[in-house]
Amino acid sequence: MTLSYDLYWSFRSPYSYMVTPRLMALERDYDVACQVRPVYPLAVRTPEFFEQQDPLWVRYFMTDVFREAGFLGLPFRWPRPDPVQRSEDQGYRMPQPYIHRLTHLGVAAAEQGRGLAFLTEVSRTIWGGEVDNWHEGDHLARAAERAGLDFAALAAAVDADPAHFAAIVEENQVAQRAAGHWGVPMMVFGGEAFFGQDRFDQLKWRMEAAGLARR
Repeated sequence: MTLSYDLYWSFRSPYSYMVTPRLMALERDYDVACQVRPVYPLAVRTPEFFEQQDPLWVRYFMTDVFREAGFLGLPFRWPRPDPVQRSEDQGYRMPQPYIHRLTHLGVAAAEQGRGLAFLTEVSRTIWGGEVDNWHEGDHLARAAERAGLDFAALAAAVDADPAHFAAIVEENQVAQRAAGHWGVPMMVFGGEAFFGQDRFDQLKWRMEAAGLARR
């Protein structure tokens, strides 16, 4: 029996980037299916969350993401440019063309059954440290190709009906909170939420108890 879980995931989350290789390996080696449900990052959904944080939170976060990437053996650099833009006068409340389009592309990839592969390849392009200006040229197109997708067709679908993809993202965000948390990455299996890339082992443990089988 194929096991299935929901993945709530953001293109602006370094921890989302860090968990995708393990989720890809899980699906490669075991009879399990990932239902990709992209969401907007907290900076866009709830900008006041960051406006109210203690300065120590930011300092620890910036230490931890580099440490965790090194621990996992993943290349890592803060994206250039950041998928979420910030201005002096509006903060994160300014228009967000990068993250909205990325998230909608993730929804479109999920609709074609290649969501997890797309998240993996695009997040590596954005966070892996080898690509400047990931939003320009053919960087995203090449990532989509590696994921088995036609980027031109994907982009055309997103551009033709942005309201459709925005509505799905909103549905995902409502479902995420109903499942028990608001953060990413968050995996939901058997009605149980596993928040954070460091909960991967517990997710797999629960799946093993439910009969997870090798392919």
